[in-house]
Amino acid sequence: MAGSRIVSLGHYQPERILTNDELATMMETSDEWIRSRVGIRTRHIAAKDEALDEMAAHAARNALANGGVEAAAVDYVILATCTAIDRSPNIAARIAHRLGIPSPAVIDINVACSGFTHALATADHAIRAGAATTALVIGAEKLSDFADWTDRTTAVLVGDGAGAAVLTAADEPQIGPVLWGSVPEMSSAVRIEGVDGKFAQDGQSVFRWTIQSLPGIARDVCTRAGVDPADLGAIVLHQANLRIIEPLAERIGAEKAVVARDVVESGNTSAASIPIALSKLVARHEVPPGAPVLLFGFGGGLAYAGQVVRCP
Repeated sequence: MAGSRIVSLGHYQPERILTNDELATMMETSDEWIRSRVGIRTRHIAAKDEALDEMAAHAARNALANGGVEAAAVDYVILATCTAIDRSPNIAARIAHRLGIPSPAVIDINVACSGFTHALATADHAIRAGAATTALVIGAEKLSDFADWTDRTTAVLVGDGAGAAVLTAADEPQIGPVLWGSVPEMSSAVRIEGVDGKFAQDGQSVFRWTIQSLPGIARDVCTRAGVDPADLGAIVLHQANLRIIEPLAERIGAEKAVVARDVVESGNTSAASIPIALSKLVARHEVPPGAPVLLFGFGGGLAYAGQVVRCP
């Protein structure tokens, strides 16, 4: 096939909402301190017994229903996550079992916060090559399992949830070429290391990299897709920090684009942040069908990946 397209999207977030004021009772912080630095007001936190594959399956089920796609039609399930506790079986296999998908290829991918855009490109490539016909691409994280609730610089960021997209073949490509790469010398800037590791990061170095490098890379993504930034209908970045997200549209010349700001209510959900934010924009009809949307993930590794997709 010439390419692939996103048929539909879905998302899921746990019921419990943790506010900044509640966090202030757990550590030395405040609502003003958090909002002024990262823009977050609330985040969703999963129950202790709420499994990663359970959240992912909820999001995938919603995406399938929104597109009118039967689970039996799916022949490829790819999950992006950095918070899987078990090494085997992989989470994609567990998701397929929960959904009753008969015999799909099942792959987990760990590129941390840019996992979903990496997974989306990988699924697009598989469909283009004829190795798959209908793919479920999911980003899901349970970062609360790895939060250091004594560290206000990281604990205030984390949120849990999942987002999913259904992809099928298309005569005209609606998922543009991926631009992906990494900065290996910054591989330890965002990390969860060791058997009992906790989420930690050098936030200032990541912030400096995004401010200096992200606008140029985002413009290159648009160039590869043959889209002028001024024509973008929306921009959906990894939801890391409002101070990173808000200035980007102006810096790349996309002043008319809707900018996803889901970080305010969902916090940083790593690989889940882009599909959750995009799913909400589509559900609220904030982006016209067919409009070009810039997706760009960045974070642990330091790895990044982005592409322009057409809004379903």
